[in-house]
Amino acid sequence: MARPLRLNLPGGFYHVTSRGNERKEIFTGEEELEKFVGYFPEWITRCRLRLHGYVLMANHYHLLVETEEGNLSRAMQWLNTSYAQGYNRKHQRVGHLLQGRFQGILVDWPAWGMRSL
Repeated sequence: MARPLRLNLPGGFYHVTSRGNERKEIFTGEEELEKFVGYFPEWITRCRLRLHGYVLMANHYHLLVETEEGNLSRAMQWLNTSYAQGYNRKHQRVGHLLQGRFQGILVDWPAWGMRSL
């Protein structure tokens, strides 16, 4: 069965999540949390995004992202690959760090009556 198509809309607001493979930890310490957050400035600039919020848990993360160009898939590929490669190098491991594809749910942000900071 084919994967469902992603909605990659210019100006779309997305709740994005990704989980560690086998639900294992992807952030094992403060240094890794800082490394992941450290990718944000380049990711935002390179992919022309707005990051409205994030939550990092030991084995997964949540992001609230707005895309200018409707390029969420490409943006998430860059972020997840960049982090996973660094994590694997540091821990001398190979293979998938993240489980499957990221989940990106289109959110009707303006309907919440909220503004970005």
